[in-house]
Amino acid sequence: METNLKQDYQKLIAAIKKGGIGVLPTDTLYGLVGSAFSASALERIYAIRERSGKKPFIILISTLSDLKKFEIKINKKTEVLLRGVWPGKVSVVFPVRSKKFGYIHRGTKSLAFRLPNKDSLTTLLKKTGPLVAPSANREGAKPATTIKKAKQYFGERIDFYVDGGTLCGKPSTLVAWEKGKFVTLREGAVKLKK
Repeated sequence: METNLKQDYQKLIAAIKKGGIGVLPTDTLYGLVGSAFSASALERIYAIRERSGKKPFIILISTLSDLKKFEIKINKKTEVLLRGVWPGKVSVVFPVRSKKFGYIHRGTKSLAFRLPNKDSLTTLLKKTGPLVAPSANREGAKPATTIKKAKQYFGERIDFYVDGGTLCGKPSTLVAWEKGKFVTLREGAVKLKK
């Protein structure tokens, strides 16, 4: 199903809540998304992207308080630093030790989160809950910059496509939260000051 975010909003939300997966524009690139709380959606994404099952996906959230859903507690200092990079194109890795999230963290006991600076996306996230959102490509291939290219990758194996035009952004900058500071793991769309 190819859909328009405004026209078919409720259908899209319903599909995601039922464990559906699809391609939609994020704040950086097209993402292949599914509910972070649906193990079956995650397994479909791993299979379709032909990605190693040992690498966890970045999770998009709509608000800082979504971190609590993953049993992540942040103090005031951490909150201030996060508000310095969020909303924005920075994904932050936090330790997540709970076994119940093993299907997401794949044994790494850590997860990366991003609070996007894109109103249409955060509005959707408030309705669907957190979404895993790896780039829309097979492992080793270039991220799709158009829905046409995403369809070449995935065809009818996914449930929906949302066309956002041509997206040629960089992936998010990936940082880890270690001992009260950010450590850059991958420089991407944002260059952080030391």
